[in-house]
Amino acid sequence: MTEHSFAPTRRIVFQGLGALGTAAALAGCGSDDGGGDEVATPDAGTELAKASDIPVGGGMILTDEKVVITQPVEGEFKAFTAVCTHQNCVVASVSDTINCTCHGSKFSIEDGSVTGGPAPSSLEEIDITQDGDTILTA
Repeated sequence: MTEHSFAPTRRIVFQGLGALGTAAALAGCGSDDGGGDEVATPDAGTELAKASDIPVGGGMILTDEKVVITQPVEGEFKAFTAVCTHQNCVVASVSDTINCTCHGSKFSIEDGSVTGGPAPSSLEEIDITQDGDTILTA
C-alpha cells in the first residue's frame, strides 16, 4: 500500500486566502452600526431636546437614543427613529432631508418617507410632546 501525502500548491493557498478575505468583507457588509433589526424607542416622558435647539427646516440627531427630531415649519416638531431602513445605519445629518451617508438614503423631515436612495421604507415615527421648550417622548 502506497502512502500519499498532500502538499498544496501556491495557487490553492492563494485561492483559499482569497476566499477567506471575501467572506470577511461580506461579513462586514451587514449593519454598519453594529445594531440589530430591532429599534428601541426611549420610554414615555424621556426628555429628548430643547425646542430652541432644533432648526426650522432641519433637525438634530440624538445618536445615543437613535432618534432624529425635525422642525419642518416653525413650531411643528416631528420625531423618527434615526436608524435607516436600508441596513440599519444611524442617519448622519439633517438638512432639508434626513440623510444616511452609509448608502445615500434620504428621508422627508415632514413624515420620514423615503425621498431617495436604496431605503425600502419610511423611518418609523416616534410620538413626542412639547412642554414649554422641552421635547419629550409621549
